[in-house]
Amino acid sequence: MQILWSEFEKIEIRVGTIIKAQVFEGARKPAYQLWVDLGKLGIKKSSAQITALYQPEQLVGQQVIAVTNFPPKQIGNFMFEILVTGFANADGNIVLAKPDLQVPNGARLI
Repeated sequence: MQILWSEFEKIEIRVGTIIKAQVFEGARKPAYQLWVDLGKLGIKKSSAQITALYQPEQLVGQQVIAVTNFPPKQIGNFMFEILVTGFANADGNIVLAKPDLQVPNGARLI
């Protein structure tokens, strides 16, 4: 399915640094709660099913790519505000999408 360029421009894809990560207690599927520093946009929360490949302590300090203009969504007792992105590897586990070099938090994908 193709989309118009004007539709793509509506999606805000930005980079941020994970500043806190913890096990999402009570989640239906194993997941982490993430707090991501998006620079001028502030610190936003997300949930990610990435427990197969990552431990919370190794996530802190990593930059990730996130969609930042979805409306907030409640998952269990946690309200998440952004969608951290990733790709499924050959085993079906999620690998985080991230820049290969450091960029300013909040920078928008162009």
